[in-house]
Amino acid sequence: MGMQLGGHMPDDHEDSGYKPMAEINITPFVDVMLVLLIIFMVAAPLLVQGVPVDLPSTSAGKLSQTKKPMVVTFSGDGQLYIRDEQVTRAQLVPRLREIRSSEGDTVVYVRADRKTAYGDVMEVLGRVGDSGYARVSLLSKPSPHAAAATSSQAVGEVVTPSDTAPVAGN
Repeated sequence: MGMQLGGHMPDDHEDSGYKPMAEINITPFVDVMLVLLIIFMVAAPLLVQGVPVDLPSTSAGKLSQTKKPMVVTFSGDGQLYIRDEQVTRAQLVPRLREIRSSEGDTVVYVRADRKTAYGDVMEVLGRVGDSGYARVSLLSKPSPHAAAATSSQAVGEVVTPSDTAPVAGN
């Protein structure tokens, strides 16, 4: 695939033997590509497998996932609820410990009526922490201004439950 410019030019006295050739030598390119292909073919299985280990078998079952979210509600009239179950302040910590031992550690969402005193909500948060749960989040209802801003944001953002949205957490 070479090209030679032929013909003799009359004013071309000094370079009469020079004939330009327009050819691309792709041999070094092919050599480099084959070496890279071999490197990737050798390295790819090592990235997927990791270290081979012969794992022991066990009779233990899989960990169960929490079917319902753990929600502690402090209503406006001072009543406490764990999920849908009404409990007293004295029963809150033992009942949460009982649920934690049977279902495992999870995030506890605390909801409180807006008319509830701040100190009472902090007391409930402290009791939830005393029951052994390390992750506690407060829930609130999104404001109309926040809902308008959320609807105008880009697609792909996480949508919160219909009547509650996480506000803060540990």
